Amino acid sequence: MDAFIRFTNQTQGRDRLFRATQYTCMLLRYLLEPKADKEEAVMKLKKLESSVSTGRKWFRLGNVVHAVQMIQQSSHATDLVPRICLILASLNRVIYFICDTILFVRSVGLASGINKEKWRMWAARHYYYSLLLSLVRDLYEISLQMEQVAHDRAKKEKSPSQDPLVYSVADEETEWLQSFLLLLFQSLKKHPPLLLDTVKNFCDILNPLDQLGIYKSNPGIIGLGGLVSSIAGIITVAYPQMKLKTR
Repeated sequence: MDAFIRFTNQTQGRDRLFRATQYTCMLLRYLLEPKADKEEAVMKLKKLESSVSTGRKWFRLGNVVHAVQMIQQSSHATDLVPRICLILASLNRVIYFICDTILFVRSVGLASGINKEKWRMWAARHYYYSLLLSLVRDLYEISLQMEQVAHDRAKKEKSPSQDPLVYSVADEETEWLQSFLLLLFQSLKKHPPLLLDTVKNFCDILNPLDQLGIYKSNPGIIGLGGLVSSIAGIITVAYPQMKLKTR
């Protein structure tokens, strides 16, 4: 109970819970819409989703400052590739939060002359760039982990391999694929924060891909991806050791 109280006392914790609720509503609404006798339930889910989305906007008002702090922290990374990716991702996140704040100001009626569609597309574009750069960083980290696992495996081999058998091209390709997947699995298994961050970014990028028309999805896929991403975010907030650290 104490851990739950500490979690909900954090702005990021409340935002993750609201986000999980929002995307759960989207997923359930998508699943119930085809059923003729579920119109009332669908309307209630739609209203709840809208209310939760509005509530989340209040939590995100201070995220511009947090994103600027992330730029400063990222500049201290010792590895060049993560440093560049994180700095550029944080810069795009700053622009995204500025666009998001402008859209919020318009939605509450403080400024009516704002072109909602234009700012919404700008927000989606910079959110997409931020996630894409974060995924590049994840893939780079995965490659380093796989290299380390392969190196450790080679050191453990005590005897030379047996005389090679004759394989067909198809057998060699299958063996290579199996070896690659096993190496990937072992690398992510040894580094859960990297797995969580990769899954989170991959699921998050589905939404801007759909908004920008790069890869169209349905609300069910976006809702499922958002829910999985929110659960990963909840884990990293509740257990800070599960958050991917900057080297």
